Amino acid sequence: MSEYRIGDGMEVTLHFTVKLEDETVIDSTRDKAPATFQVGDGNLPPGFETPLKGMTDGETGRFTITPEHGFGQHNPQNVQRLPRDQFDDELEVGTMMSFTDPGGGELPGVIAEIDERNVDVDFNHPLAGRTLTFEVEVIEVRPATTH
Repeated sequence: MSEYRIGDGMEVTLHFTVKLEDETVIDSTRDKAPATFQVGDGNLPPGFETPLKGMTDGETGRFTITPEHGFGQHNPQNVQRLPRDQFDDELEVGTMMSFTDPGGGELPGVIAEIDERNVDVDFNHPLAGRTLTFEVEVIEVRPATTH
């Protein structure tokens, strides 16, 4: 057992599974290599890091992550109406597309509604408004090395 516990300045290797309310698995490392990240590096939303603090090698946990601590509430203002003629004909509700934001970055959006003249695109995170279950198995905690 390690003397190290998860906290700032630590590098953590763990297996995780993220599930929806109905237990549908939306992401997991169980069938592949475990994830390694540095606490606070932005790879995990803060709401996913917070319940891990204080855990150590070999510990497991199951946490409920509310929308406020996960991917935020669904915001109706993040749904944009765009002219239908900006899209090709092969368009389906539920399709995820990549758009360019004003700063030139990539912004994923999901086609929410289509009519003859307009397309509504939802730029909320696909998991916005969802309560998630976060299951973890901590494999190793060690001080982060600066490269």
